[in-house]
Amino acid sequence: MDKFSEKISSIFLWVMNIGLLIIGILLSFGLLIEAKEIFAEGMKFLASDGSYQNFIEEILVFFLYFEFVALIVKYFKNNYHFPLRYFIYIGITAIVRLIIVQHDNPYSVLIWSGAILLLVISLAIAEKFIKKN
Repeated sequence: MDKFSEKISSIFLWVMNIGLLIIGILLSFGLLIEAKEIFAEGMKFLASDGSYQNFIEEILVFFLYFEFVALIVKYFKNNYHFPLRYFIYIGITAIVRLIIVQHDNPYSVLIWSGAILLLVISLAIAEKFIKKN
């Protein structure tokens, strides 16, 4: 690789790292706000004023924030590399949240459950055959 290509590559890596750092900070604030929402929904649920569905939805949104923050942390710890399994975890959590929020149509729930099964199978295959760093 010539010097120009290395310089351009390092500039783009620097810009991407700064962008991910900013996104990580914003997601961390979102995580704190979501923790406050979980507490508020939990208090409503315990006082029998709120529904368990809202409480569980808030918990799952919290986990989505948490997984994205964990993904950014892993990126910096793994020498600027995103592990595949974290994307699969995020996909599974997002689909579970969707099923909990929109569970009116049994056919849709079956399709989304099949999508979760495919993600779990792909995770098992990836864990077995992809070399770990």
